[in-house]
Amino acid sequence: MALHPYDLYDVRSLLTEEERAVQDTVARFTDERVLPIIGDCFDEGRFPKELVGEIAELGLLGSSLPEQYGCAGLNAVSYGLICQELERGDSGIRSFVSVQSSLCMYPIYAYGSEEQRQRWLPDMAAGKVIGCFGLTEPHGGSDPANMKTHAKRDGDDWVLNGSKMWITNGNLADIVIVWAQTEDGIQGFVVEKGMAGFAAQEIKHKMSLRASVTSALYFDNVRVPEANRLPNVKGLKGPLGCLTQARYGITWGPIGAAIACLDEALNYSKERILFDRPVAATQSAQIKLAEMARRITLAQLLVVQLGRLKDAGTMQPQQVSLAKWNNCRMAIDIARECRDLLGGAGITTEHSAIRHALNLESVITYEGTETVHQLVIGRELTGISAF
Repeated sequence: MALHPYDLYDVRSLLTEEERAVQDTVARFTDERVLPIIGDCFDEGRFPKELVGEIAELGLLGSSLPEQYGCAGLNAVSYGLICQELERGDSGIRSFVSVQSSLCMYPIYAYGSEEQRQRWLPDMAAGKVIGCFGLTEPHGGSDPANMKTHAKRDGDDWVLNGSKMWITNGNLADIVIVWAQTEDGIQGFVVEKGMAGFAAQEIKHKMSLRASVTSALYFDNVRVPEANRLPNVKGLKGPLGCLTQARYGITWGPIGAAIACLDEALNYSKERILFDRPVAATQSAQIKLAEMARRITLAQLLVVQLGRLKDAGTMQPQQVSLAKWNNCRMAIDIARECRDLLGGAGITTEHSAIRHALNLESVITYEGTETVHQLVIGRELTGISAF
């Protein structure tokens, strides 16, 4: 019996019935609702806001959080499969869900009060309130401890000053999870759209994640009530804990992009005739396609085990770093190779390879660059920090 070209080790058989149902549902959404429009959205530099309601109806926002907050209560592997199938459509769609779920809803759930959970999580799960995550600053993203944004207590309020950069969903957001230096260490605050002194400016001229909103955020003496401070965490472990959640999803997402590229290159190479035979009949093309399938297979096995560790409560951040490094590198290499197999046609957004390749330039950089994750593993192996 022939093997499935995008699942050579039958990784799907390792999934539960519920996990397979989640994957099939999101795959159908991607095929029917995302793929028909995403090329045009990328060309136009437009995030398809019209899909947010449908994404919410499918239970994809905060999917791993408890049902009592209007969420789906799915396991980690299911969340990973959601990310994989959405990124098969486009990294921008997965980024929207990842930010809303892991970087905004998660910190409210993990670090917020019960009043804050009840206030925001149900509406966020329903797509009525959109969030963004304010950590990265203009002077450097890989060193969050060098944070300049600060908050000072003033009576019953906090006064927030500073700026954040490269913020996904920034101009869409109704609330911002902002991390700021205080006299008592780094703390998290929920800044609401419309608060005096808060402004978001969309970043234009992007050649990556064009179907996603990216912004700069500015805070000029923004008064934030004490009720909007996340009370249950202090220090860098707060934002870093959020990033571990989001990076976990990112370990899955690029597999979807890689599968989309391989699917396109495989079909195109069978149809394109050069020197009286299909491109797929050449040794060079088959070696390239086989190498892509090998790397996708390894990535799939890596993330399923990572998801099982996460569901067991034993996953370590270093393991997430290894998977993020491996799978982002795998996907961007495959996207570039597929673009090459498509020839001149590969540079147009009528095909997906160049769009995925450009998007993955961002994915391999944000939430920990490849170099940072390599150094995380180096520190784990040697016990010596080289940062």
